[in-house]
Amino acid sequence: MEKLGKFFNNNTGLIIGGLICGLGFTLLAFFGNPANMAFCAACFIRDTAGAMKLQTTETVQYFRPEIVGVVVGSFLIALASHEYKSTAGSSPMVRFVLGFIMMIGALIFLGCPLRMILRMAAGDLNAWVGLIGFVAGIATGTFFLKKGFSLGREHETKPAAGTVLPILLIVGLCVSIFAGVFAVSQSGPGSKHAPMAIALIVALIIGAIAQKSRICFAGGTRNAILMKDFSLLLPILGMFVVMAIYNVVTGNFKLSFDGQPIAHAQHLWNILGLYAVGFGAVLAGGCPLRQMTLAGQGSCDGAMTFLGMLIGAAFAHNFGLAGAAASAATAEKAAVAGGPSTAGQIVLIVCIVVLFIIAAVNLKKTKETC
Repeated sequence: MEKLGKFFNNNTGLIIGGLICGLGFTLLAFFGNPANMAFCAACFIRDTAGAMKLQTTETVQYFRPEIVGVVVGSFLIALASHEYKSTAGSSPMVRFVLGFIMMIGALIFLGCPLRMILRMAAGDLNAWVGLIGFVAGIATGTFFLKKGFSLGREHETKPAAGTVLPILLIVGLCVSIFAGVFAVSQSGPGSKHAPMAIALIVALIIGAIAQKSRICFAGGTRNAILMKDFSLLLPILGMFVVMAIYNVVTGNFKLSFDGQPIAHAQHLWNILGLYAVGFGAVLAGGCPLRQMTLAGQGSCDGAMTFLGMLIGAAFAHNFGLAGAAASAATAEKAAVAGGPSTAGQIVLIVCIVVLFIIAAVNLKKTKETC
């Protein structure tokens, strides 16, 4: 296990890890996950919230085994490699709020940073526009890191504390499979999914690789800005390359702004949505995918951020804040431009203001020297 850890932390291992994850995404896409959404942390957390009736939008309800797989895969590999450590830090409610805000931004864009990459690999130019906001948000967060931003250090706590989220997700999956009490969409994105066994196995592998290689879409860009270290961008490059090849081979590549699946061309809100995600991810210490792997390896801070994302997803759909996908005109319906509602726009702006407040009030005070 030690050799495996070292392998996935050198440049060759990082890009191979990204290629393996990319192959996993192609399997999920091939076996039925929504178009341009082979894996999306934000969308799948939202679907899981819908399955538990935390939000009642009927088209996005399904207990996604991919969420369980990533957290549990990280948990199992951390246990096997003696890297599991139950920790908790300071400012748990701030971390909850950061998770909440990241989810609002992601659902206004219609995807987390991982789905942004998958959409880019399918030729969705709206995702390339959104990338501008994501990088700008990370740059803003990095500015505050340089100024001394900190939510406090994690401290070791009782070993059982870090197992709560993995166990709850396993129980939830069992309830989904055997009890049949969770809601399941009959149409829309929630009705499209790979077979549960395939989704779970692929996600377990992705979770293990993500834990070992520390894959983080925000962290890779942050490191590039702070230290000129581009190594954590290598697995992301690997994912992009594999998915781009898959989309070209299967005829799913379409270079355009219009006609993209589950997307909209409201560029300002695509930029601002991912700006909030990037900014929030730097302050929280990781993107949505990274928060799940952190939670799996025992971080109660990561688990708290995950809960913030879960409730944020429910809030976004219950109050009509999430972006709507654009759609072309049909004989029965007029064309829909998509994008967030006015309420969604207002809440997103408030969320960005809150991020600046969190960043400013958590700057470490430096002692003045004579």
